[in-house]
Amino acid sequence: MHLLEVKNLHVEVDGNKILNGLELSVGKGSVHAIMGPNGSGKSTLAHVLAGKQDYVVTQGEVLLDGDDILALDPHERAAKGLFLAFQYPLEIPGVATMTFLRTAMNAQRKQRGEPEISTPDFLKRVRQVAGKLGIDQDMLRRGVNVGFSGGEKKRNEILQMAVLEPRLCVLDETDSGLDIDALKVVAEGVNHLRAPERSFVVITHYQRLLNYIVPDVVHVLSKGRIVRTGGKELALELEASGYAQYQDAAA
Repeated sequence: MHLLEVKNLHVEVDGNKILNGLELSVGKGSVHAIMGPNGSGKSTLAHVLAGKQDYVVTQGEVLLDGDDILALDPHERAAKGLFLAFQYPLEIPGVATMTFLRTAMNAQRKQRGEPEISTPDFLKRVRQVAGKLGIDQDMLRRGVNVGFSGGEKKRNEILQMAVLEPRLCVLDETDSGLDIDALKVVAEGVNHLRAPERSFVVITHYQRLLNYIVPDVVHVLSKGRIVRTGGKELALELEASGYAQYQDAAA
């Protein structure tokens, strides 16, 4: 069974049709890259998966483990194992990263009917994960993303992902504006978290991220639909030839 199934998804924003019958199936343990020109609907897909407001689904289903999640609030989707990595992570002054992580983790556990994690167990888990990801203990005491560089923000997001252990990770143009070192931070984190039960949807405009996170499947999105699917070599082809042919194909 597929972990994620998007069936005939139609979405409007402010009365404009953005997604037009999008179909996508992501198996367990796989990494799918979604590429396409600006305005093709890539970020809209990410926002709809995460449950962001203002996106009106007029038709279709989004199934996670066979359950339609469209009626669920964002926190309910998170508890079911969905994680969205943002293009621009939020800064939360006055809230230490450690506190933020523990609150998020316990909120998800509560939603699933599980007991809260004890302080010693939580500290042990975060220290283990932070050590593997090369994250400084000092970063854990700082306000969430406050004064962080682009690379530190990404490292922090990977830390969140690793601590929360989601089933489905959606990366929404998370490589946008990153230098090569920060890009490697994202890639190393994702590669570290690849697992038989965890899947990734990597949404990107550029091929360079896929040099480091090698996808199992690449999809081309144009005008709200997936117009071509292939292997990792498709990303290289797009880098060479651009998206013009797909913009015409989707018209």
